[in-house]
Amino acid sequence: MATETQLPVQPATGNSTATSRRPVNGRGRQRPNLLGGLGGWIWLAVIIVPIYYVVVTSLKDQAGFFTSNPMLPPTQPTLDNYRLVLENDFVRYFANSLIVTVGSVVPALLVSFMAAYAIVRGKGWFLNATNSLFLLGLAIPLHATIIPIYWMITKAHLYDTLLALVLPSIAFSIPISVLILSNFMRDVPKELFESMRLDGCSDWSMMWRLALPMTKPAVITVGIYNALHVWNGFLFPLILTQSPSTRVLPLSLWTFQGEFSVNIPAVLASVVLATLPLLVIYVIARRQLLSGLTAGFSK
Repeated sequence: MATETQLPVQPATGNSTATSRRPVNGRGRQRPNLLGGLGGWIWLAVIIVPIYYVVVTSLKDQAGFFTSNPMLPPTQPTLDNYRLVLENDFVRYFANSLIVTVGSVVPALLVSFMAAYAIVRGKGWFLNATNSLFLLGLAIPLHATIIPIYWMITKAHLYDTLLALVLPSIAFSIPISVLILSNFMRDVPKELFESMRLDGCSDWSMMWRLALPMTKPAVITVGIYNALHVWNGFLFPLILTQSPSTRVLPLSLWTFQGEFSVNIPAVLASVVLATLPLLVIYVIARRQLLSGLTAGFSK
């Protein structure tokens, strides 16, 4: 009877293990993205150069603007342009813009947040129809509604008032705000709502104690987005206001351009002063803004 002979098994050596784990031909290394880096520097220059030009020109006098190189800093910087702008009711225009922006953004955020929560958490044909109505509002261009809005504002005796700017701004901010907030709110796990429901919380408590903290970056992002549109809005102030007492910053810049048609440094000084509040808001809320803009990219 034949017997099977077993060959001795050679144990694996450390050299073979090291050889199997060694990367072949530098696999796994990342090459530097030279084109991406070059494009980033070019885009940075495209953004920085106009800002640099505006700030540098605002520090020049009228004679220095026409005689010196426009891209070189002034040899004798002056703040006379800023003093000239502040002396021409700039503080009043700034206060009007602040009132219109806050009065438009805060109610729009409250209504949009509650509507988004009802659309995501609720059921029924009425909420579906409401969501479709909000989506329909995105398809209506602003310029196509300026005549009906002017007619309604004049019939309501609100022409040439700040409220005439607040109400249309709220109406046009709600559709996009509801769309963004509802998409963010759908990412909140349903198990959290169910656990709070078992603890006896009502929908009102879940909306403010759970949905709002979980969607805080989205709320801040939508608020800043709406504030930028209202703060830089020009069409509504041009059509719905007339007197200097209700003039806002974008319309005042246009007026400065007519009043100082030759004094370009004064116009750019007013642009710098009008941009400072937006810069302060970005510095304060930049983390929440970036987290809201980049949410979902890692999924």
